[in-house]
Order: sequence, then C-alpha cells, then structure tokens
Amino acid sequence: MRSDVRPVLVLALALALGCGPAAEPARPEPGGAPPASPGVAPHPDPYLWLEEIDAERALAWVRAHNEATHAALASTPLFDTLYADALAALHSSSRIPSVSVRGDWLYNFWRDEAHPRGLYRRTTLASLRGPAPEWQTMLDIDSLAAAENAAWVFHGMRCLPPEHRHCLVALSPGGTDAEEVREWDMATLSFVDDGFRLPVAKSSVSWRDANSVYVGTDFGPGSMTTSGYPRIVKLWRRGEPLERATTLFEGDSTSVSVFGYRIRTDGGDLDLIGEGTSFWDTERYQMVDGELRRLDLPASAEVDDGWVGRFVVSLSEDWVRGDDVYREGSVLVIDPVALRGGGLIGPGRIDVLFEPRGGEVLSSVAVTDRGILLTLLDDVRGRVWRYESTGGPWTRRTVPFPDNGTVAVTSVDDETGDFFATFESFTTPPTLYHVPAESLEPELVARQEPTFDGAGFDVTQHWVTSSDGTRVPYFMVAPRDLALDGSNPTHIFAYGGFRNAVTPSYSGSYEALQGAYGRLWLERGGVFVVANIRGGGEFGPAWHAAALREKRLRAFEDFEAVAEDLIRRGVASLDRLGIEGRSNGGLLVLATMTRRPDLYGAVIAGVPLSDMRRYHRLLAGASWMAEYGDPDVVTDWDFMRLYSPYQNITEGIDYPPVFFYGSTRDDRVHPAHARKTAARLEEYGNEVRLYENIEGGHGGSVTNEQLAYRVALSYAHLWRELGPRP
Repeated sequence: MRSDVRPVLVLALALALGCGPAAEPARPEPGGAPPASPGVAPHPDPYLWLEEIDAERALAWVRAHNEATHAALASTPLFDTLYADALAALHSSSRIPSVSVRGDWLYNFWRDEAHPRGLYRRTTLASLRGPAPEWQTMLDIDSLAAAENAAWVFHGMRCLPPEHRHCLVALSPGGTDAEEVREWDMATLSFVDDGFRLPVAKSSVSWRDANSVYVGTDFGPGSMTTSGYPRIVKLWRRGEPLERATTLFEGDSTSVSVFGYRIRTDGGDLDLIGEGTSFWDTERYQMVDGELRRLDLPASAEVDDGWVGRFVVSLSEDWVRGDDVYREGSVLVIDPVALRGGGLIGPGRIDVLFEPRGGEVLSSVAVTDRGILLTLLDDVRGRVWRYESTGGPWTRRTVPFPDNGTVAVTSVDDETGDFFATFESFTTPPTLYHVPAESLEPELVARQEPTFDGAGFDVTQHWVTSSDGTRVPYFMVAPRDLALDGSNPTHIFAYGGFRNAVTPSYSGSYEALQGAYGRLWLERGGVFVVANIRGGGEFGPAWHAAALREKRLRAFEDFEAVAEDLIRRGVASLDRLGIEGRSNGGLLVLATMTRRPDLYGAVIAGVPLSDMRRYHRLLAGASWMAEYGDPDVVTDWDFMRLYSPYQNITEGIDYPPVFFYGSTRDDRVHPAHARKTAARLEEYGNEVRLYENIEGGHGGSVTNEQLAYRVALSYAHLWRELGPRP
C-alpha cells in the first residue's frame, strides 16, 4: 500500500462515514423563508432560525434540550451503570492498537483516561508481541491543545516514504472536517520551522517529493466548489509562499472537488490529478512530461493504487472497451499507455485480476512488493486473497483468517510485503494479526479482553423478501435461550447508503465501542440486529445503485421488511422494536418512522439528514445530489418529497419517542436537520430527546468520556421505551 495513494485528508474521513465532504453553510436570515428554487415553489419554514449554528437563540434552544435530556435519561441509576460500562470498555488497556508500519516502527494513535485527546506513539513489532509493549510518544495532542489553548482533534499524519521522517499532520478545531495542516519532523519531534503549513480549511494535500506537495485549499474567492472543497490544485514547492504555487488544474465550480497525488511504484511513479464531477464520478488525468493527459477510464472507476508502473483499478459498472467487456466489481491492472491513447497498445495491457462470483464483493485493495491484497466480502463475511505475478499469469493465495467475521487489512510494510490485519465478529473481540509475506500464515499479536461473555449468544443470518421480491439479509445476535414470544427488546441498526457495508463487528455499529453494546444491551436481555439493506455496499455497486435517487424507497422497504420479519418470527413485538441509524442512516430511520410510525417503539437518529428540501443548501449537501437527487429540479423533488422526514411529519400522528444526537461543530451534516425535526415533532406533541455535543464534528464526540455519555444516553432511551425483558 503506497503511502500517498489517498491524498485528501478530510475527504477520506468523509467518505468513510458515507456523507461526503463538507462545505460552508448557507446563511439564511433567521425566521425568513428559504431561497426560491427554480421550478419548485418555496415553502414556509418556521424553524429556519435553527440553521444559525452559533446564534444565541439557537444555542439557548440547544442548551435547554440538552438539560432536559440529561434530566430525563441521565439522572437514573441505570444510566450511571450504562455510562460506567461504556467508559470501562473504551478505556480498557487491552484494546488492540491500530498500527501503521513505517520502516522499523509501528505507529498508533491512542486515547485513554489520562490522554482524552490522544497520543501519537510508536513501538516495534518485537515489543508489541510482548506482554507490556513499550511505546514512545511522538506527539501529545492534549499537551499541544493546552499549550496553544485550542481544542485540537488529531485527524491523521501522512509521512513521506521511504524515510518517513517528514510528515503532514492534520489538526481539526473541535472535530470539524476543516483542518489545519502542519509539517512535522519525526527526528526532532517538532513542527518544521518554515515548513509546509495550511490554515484551517477543507483542504487536500499530498506529498509529491521531499520538497513539494500537491495542494488544494481555500486560495480565496472562487477557489472552492459549491460543495465546499478545493476547485484548484497546485504544486507547492518548499520555501515559496502559497500564493506563488503553480496552478496545475482548475475544475468546475459545480464539481465536488479537485485533488492531486503521486502513486509510488517500483516501476516508476504515477502522478494524477482528479476532478470529482459528482460524489461517484471522477475524471482523471496523468501528468506526463509536464503535461496532463486524460485517462480513458469510466468516471465511476476507482484508481486504487499502482503496481510496477501500472494502475490498479476497480470498476463500479461494466466497462465496454472495443470487443472486451470488463464486469462491474472487477479489479484490473492496466498499463497507463493503454489509457492515454484512446485504444489498447499491444496485448496484455489490461489484466483482469479479480472478477466477482456469487456473493463476492470487493472491500479494499492494498499493494505490496510481494503482490496485491484484496479484502472481500463473501455474503457479508470477510476474506483476504493475495494475487502474485512475476510477469506471467496472476495466481491467487488465500490468507487463512477465521470465518464468520470481518477482516480488515490495516497496514502494509512496503519493503517486506508483511502486513497487519484485524479480525472481529459480533461476539469475538478484535484481534490483531501480523501476516509474514512468505508464509501468509496470520500470527496473533494482540487480542482484546472480552467485555461480555459471547458464548451465551447465537449469531444467525436471516433472509427476508422485500416488497419488490428482492431477498435481503440481516444478522441477529440473541441469547441462546431466546423465547419467540414477542417479548424481547430488539435494537435494529442499519445504514443503507453511499456504498457503505455494515459488517459483523464487536461494537455493533461504526463506533469504536469495543464490545460495550454487549454489556449495555445483550447481557441485559436485548436482541441486536444489523440489516444489510440496499443502498449499502454489502453486495457490490449494484446493491448500492438499487436504492439511488428515485429508487431510495427500496432502502426503506427493505428495512421495514426486516422489522416485520422480526415480529412475524416472534422475536419482538411492535412496542419492543427500537431502531438506530446515523448520518444517512439517521435519514433512514426518520424516513421509515414517518412512513410506519406504528412499527417501532423507539428511534435513535444520530447526526441525521432530515430536511431533504434544503439539504443541498446546508454545508456539504450539494456534494450528495448524485446519491439523493436535486430538490430544485421538479422531477427530483417529486420522489424526494415522498420520504423527506421533516416535510412528512404530520400533526395528529403519534410517533415513537426519538432520541437525536449530534454536534454543534458538525460541518458536514448540518445540526439543523436534527434541531428542526425535533422542534416540529415537539410542536405536534411528540416525545423528543436531543443531545448536541458542543464539539465532535460529524463523529459526534472527541473524547472517550463524550462518546460513553452519548452511548449511555442512547441505551437509556432504548431501555426506557422498550422496557426490560420479562
């Protein structure tokens, strides 16, 4: 895996969470009407003033709701126990470290009770294998924040190979997607005087060589897209002012972003410029002899990495090229020359490395000097293969990880081909493996101590038929003596968008809870369910495309089919079903709540979208129109209005109690989505709880204490509304 294949510091986090990059907020007048939209009549919005993120009136409303939520949910012995259990799991010294290999060192970012904002540290493989690894602190974020009187949140460190001495550190104020970037010297453990440095902005920055970087940032008026990402990419040389950096490419203002990066391979470096024309489409250009050459690739294709001077490309749709058809979901190894001249040049220029069969779906690609690692899902179960070639046909070797769980390749040693990977399941704590390149036999390095007794629970996969006849799977974690009498409090989690796959995990969701849900939910008699609905990436690009834009209702129908199946099977009853989703998943649970308010007993909506009439005018919303549609277009709004939660809340309907959580500093999904929806529900007499953390960004929290508090509120809400198991 080459260190600079993913150049955009903020975009990586944004894509991982499924709602894309962030932008600057629209600033409507408090209490006014939304701006008129071509073809779609404006509508009155009495809660528009809640879009003023830091206005005193809005913040007073938030503080009042935070206090009411604390009084209702956090002032009980149950909450105290839930909070203590969550925090103990998050602070457990047995948590496995996520490590990055750089030369002889393994680097890790770590939070604990003594370091709530975290330490960036390093150790050796030999030390990590021992009972008490010795860690050397490289950067103390708590000390930095205190010294600079700033609420810094660490967002990553990108180091220049092969020495890995000079690094670009991303620091976020309060957890926002906007970051300050500074150059760090690993030898002196200090920031570089007169080094590369960018002020807080939504930037992309990537090493070209020791004395230059590719950079896109806020260069001034007109330099950002309507989605709030850089529109211009420049080459910035060491020692020159940023304003004198050389412009390489300017994208359209309506595109999502523009970025530049270098892929390093043994067969020569590959310099690329990309223009994200939509959330899913990117036009790519290669820098050749100082000139940009457009690459003849489908806009939906992903350039994952490079192999001996060639591109490693994955396809999100079928690619017809002459007489050849390359299937959706395939991974190809392509000679760059074949993509720059409009046609194939000689035989063997495009190798088909992988073509999916059955339930196989590509999750990730990592290139090593010994071969190309593919991480796959096979019916939502993890697999890892390594493909090898010495110039002839590619061969495949299986890496033997445990079955029925999630495998993630976390770091690769570029010099040896060794790599690290983690394995976990719903009842198996995360385990860290080191895999030698020669044997490919995983060697256990560290295993987290269990936070609950997984032996007392069964994990089963079930399939249900959705309204259009599509079979949809879901996982269920339940006590082995489960009574099928409808009495079981049941918690359903789903996402259903942006090609994100929800896979078996010890935390039970995206959060790094490390098994806390086992103590907070399962051991108290609850049933946990993950619904792998359409819109996600569990079964490849087609599974995602099946719920795009006008087909969004399919995701809601799939979710409702799972809920109805749990009732039909006697797992739960109408008043025993609690549902949760965050971000796009928050939109999911709010939409299905307005569609079927009779079906659920409680709802948790984290950092949700809700006002789909205005989402594209709030923060990063414009970048997601390829996923949802453009509400300013009449035909798009015709299908979006059918499910937009904020517009579909109706007076006189009894909705299940909702717990909203979010962050004032979320600069991706505007906190007004949750604020306004909560206000409208309250206006119509419904029970609402809202907790808005002052910092945390789109993740909703910065420290373990903040996360434990929010998680304890969530489960206190579920237990309060769904009741204990009889």
